[in-house]
Amino acid sequence: MDYFTLLVLHLFAAILFVGTVFFEVLMLEGIRRHVPREAMRAVESAIGQRARRLMPFAIIILYGAGLGMAWRYHTVLAQPFESTLGTLLSLKILLALSVLGHFIYAVRLGAQGRLKSRQSRLIHLSVFAHVVAIVFLAKAMFYLG
Repeated sequence: MDYFTLLVLHLFAAILFVGTVFFEVLMLEGIRRHVPREAMRAVESAIGQRARRLMPFAIIILYGAGLGMAWRYHTVLAQPFESTLGTLLSLKILLALSVLGHFIYAVRLGAQGRLKSRQSRLIHLSVFAHVVAIVFLAKAMFYLG
């Protein structure tokens, strides 16, 4: 697959994933105190069901395309501290792997029935911080390099 196709697939999957994280952290948390508890549970449940159907595909496309795109820079990644691009790309990849770890952890907890509201919020906040940094690095890699 050519680089442009991978880039577009990666971008659209990132929009879906990052957009969902932003919506959950910035929008849902902001309305929680203005919506009755039962209504909020119903909304969160419906969003959670939809996300569980979409996110696996978004993750596969996001990471698959990202891996394909990273191959183009394998020589830079072999010596990550030799260039700004290599360092920032390596950091971006590490953060992306951490996000994947968060996702797998949350899915495992959820499947075991052990994902509590507080844990979910903390995972969302951590993933939110990670994706903000990833988006920044995605732009900074080519601007600062």
